[in-house]
Amino acid sequence: MPTPTPPPPPPRRDFPAFPFPPYQIQSDFMSFLYDALSSGPGALALLESPTGTGKTLSIICSALQWLLDHRDAAAAAASRGRPGPDAGAGEDDEPDWMRDFTPLSVRPEKEGRKKKPPAARKPVPRKSDGSGEEGGDEEFLLEEYESDGEDGARSGAGKRAHCGSSSSSEDEEDADEEDEEEVTPKVYFTSRTHSQLSQFVGELKRTEFARRLRTVCLGSRKNLCINKDVLKLRSANRINERCLELQKNKKSSKIKVEGDKRKVHQTKTTCGCPMLRNRSLQKEFKSEVSNQGALDIEDLAHIGRKIGTCPYYGARDMVRSADLVVLPYQSLLLKSARESLGLNLKNSIVIIDEAHNLADSLTSMYNSKITSSQLKAVLSHLEAYLNRFHNVLGAGNRRYIQTLTVLTRSFLRVLTNNQDGACTMTSMTINQFLFSLDIDNINIVKLCQYVKESNIIHKVSGYTNKSNSNEDGLNQLDLQQQHDEGSSIACFQALADFLRSLLNCNDDGRIIIAKQKFSGQPDEAHLKFVMLCAEKIFSEVTCDAQAVILAGGTLQPIEEIRLRLYPSLSPSHIKFFTCNHIVPPESILPISVTRGPSGMPFDFSYSSRSSPRMIEELGRFLCNIVTIVPEGIVIFFASYEYEKLVYDAWTAAGIISKISKKKHVFREPRISSDVETILNKYRVAIEFCSKNSQDTGINGALLLAVVGGKISEGINFSDGMGRCVVMVGLPYPSPSDVELIETIKHIETISSSFFVGDDKASGNKYDDECELQPGFDILRRCNKGGRDYYENLCMKAVNQSIGRAIRHINDYAAMLLVDSRYAHSSSRNFLCPTDKLPQWIKAQLTCAHNYGEVHRRLQQFFKLNKQTC
Repeated sequence: MPTPTPPPPPPRRDFPAFPFPPYQIQSDFMSFLYDALSSGPGALALLESPTGTGKTLSIICSALQWLLDHRDAAAAAASRGRPGPDAGAGEDDEPDWMRDFTPLSVRPEKEGRKKKPPAARKPVPRKSDGSGEEGGDEEFLLEEYESDGEDGARSGAGKRAHCGSSSSSEDEEDADEEDEEEVTPKVYFTSRTHSQLSQFVGELKRTEFARRLRTVCLGSRKNLCINKDVLKLRSANRINERCLELQKNKKSSKIKVEGDKRKVHQTKTTCGCPMLRNRSLQKEFKSEVSNQGALDIEDLAHIGRKIGTCPYYGARDMVRSADLVVLPYQSLLLKSARESLGLNLKNSIVIIDEAHNLADSLTSMYNSKITSSQLKAVLSHLEAYLNRFHNVLGAGNRRYIQTLTVLTRSFLRVLTNNQDGACTMTSMTINQFLFSLDIDNINIVKLCQYVKESNIIHKVSGYTNKSNSNEDGLNQLDLQQQHDEGSSIACFQALADFLRSLLNCNDDGRIIIAKQKFSGQPDEAHLKFVMLCAEKIFSEVTCDAQAVILAGGTLQPIEEIRLRLYPSLSPSHIKFFTCNHIVPPESILPISVTRGPSGMPFDFSYSSRSSPRMIEELGRFLCNIVTIVPEGIVIFFASYEYEKLVYDAWTAAGIISKISKKKHVFREPRISSDVETILNKYRVAIEFCSKNSQDTGINGALLLAVVGGKISEGINFSDGMGRCVVMVGLPYPSPSDVELIETIKHIETISSSFFVGDDKASGNKYDDECELQPGFDILRRCNKGGRDYYENLCMKAVNQSIGRAIRHINDYAAMLLVDSRYAHSSSRNFLCPTDKLPQWIKAQLTCAHNYGEVHRRLQQFFKLNKQTC
């Protein structure tokens, strides 16, 4: 008979770490989250709190308070010698989190030094080609490789070997670090961007937890690398490649040690990167970081530069002893990244912020793509390498390299076999793809293992780069350029990623084949694997964690989240919290704008939005509202292409010059590095006009932005930065997007199988089709799930954009939804788009049937709020 689980701790309603008296919705949020974490292993909760309501601070004060409370309970139970209240109960009464808990201050004595795992494969003497020389290329020759029995030799997989000296004293230091106890349970907080993680750390510093708990912030190499030679490469891909190359290229030197009448030769190995050669500096880095408390990525990089050691790997080494780990999506949600970082989610708390598009974020991480030019490069490099080393390579290496060559040729053949020159794109399952190329007899599992273990990518790429350098006499700048997306390593990595994709289950994704065009169009032929099954990826996180929390400003409709992430779970088992905004109702003015100043109906559907009359009417509308709205206006367009079309038309018609008499005009840049510069100029212009509008007649600034671009998510337009947000049209994604249509088909299939119960019938609806059908035809055939997903993509983008304007209780802003479709249903099958607005906006939404109503309401709104302020 199973032993009963101890009762959960009582609900908590006070959170002393909150730096000021919380609003009621903040108290409710923290209490709900605390109760969810206490509800036992496997807890799932969704918490929706509008942007600007203190969501991040509420998460910190609730989740970390839970962590401390439960550690106190564990320590108290341990001191009593019993885990539960029942004195007669055995050890099974102890909950999992308590049984696996390691007190911070207790370090058990080591029974003995752990032995290092044996090497995965011993070097085998290389063969000679009989010529007596290898032309100085021996460094690129692969070690002998045999696949038999390799499964039992991978005991060290997933752990990063430290670079540095291999002397005995430093070996002991490394052993100490390997023996360092894992602190459990711990909290993992993840968000999409580094700026959002920095905001989280900033909020954490406002609480006592910044000094009471050990926090480590993980970032990308691009953000944390301090090696100037590597940073010159700029691109994230180039930096990643070069970092790994430097670690592969360790330098060895023999040293002679004399003593006790004997001579001993030892080999000293140092990492190729100078920032990782001195292990003592890494220890100093960790000590400095621990002493300073919660630090963000910029702080870590600064300390790394000051000490002269790598902050990227220094932070990674601190994960085991951390109580709170702050990291980007990719590091937590990608299985290979978790293994590389050594993350242990067992019995820990996982909090995923900005989770409104989590399922799509998960699947996109597992997509892979390889182009025809990359395949040609790989084939050329493999053939050159095999030709050079054929006589000295072992049988295992020759066999696998020949297999890679056969596969690469097959992939190229399917892309170039397009006799009529049409733009043909096909979609098929993994099995269909393998059978169609007649490569289903190849053991891709062993091939992927070979690529991972043999170091073939770096060996072949190194030989290729050296050959090219010798032939062309490349200078240092040219060598740096080899590390871009077209480099040898990048091409091989693309092939390795695509091969790994073929290991997925047949129904997990689709292969998109975009064949070669002969019409001179720029689109390159490519193969792409599109992952569709987010549930399987997410289950790898949920199965280990004590609790998984999804947080965001706009999570609804939660049925889509349930369907895609845990469809087997009934809706009643998912804990969901939502609340209104902290701002009073009179501080927001959402209006559906159906007509322009001339009475022309606004219709920004794809077929009508490019009409010169429609663009001109929108310009007249904007010329009018810039005279009423003070300070900053942000106007969102559906795409960069449409924004450019409108801007060019307005410039030619003189509309931009008219607007410029009232507001400075700025445009969102396409290059990420330029965003901050434009935003600063926009902010400065608003601040200057607020002080000098009487003299210049200019009352603020206008920013032209793009839905789903750099500005629509993660940027706060508080106060004067966003007194009015204008959404032009409904930003539905293009139905011609192949990946989108495959996702819609998949969601329609799983929704039909769960609602109807006929998995085979619904699955056959699409799976046998290879030729892609028009997107609108697919949408018309959808019953519910696929069509809902398509609508949700649009309205989530709208909600993310317009929600940027309200950031605190004293803020106020108008939100103008410019399209007649916001006032009624798009068709008999589609709901009214405004039904999917957040409740705090939808409750205040009004529909203006003519421009006069819009003008009058805007004047009243800003007059009232100006007096209040």
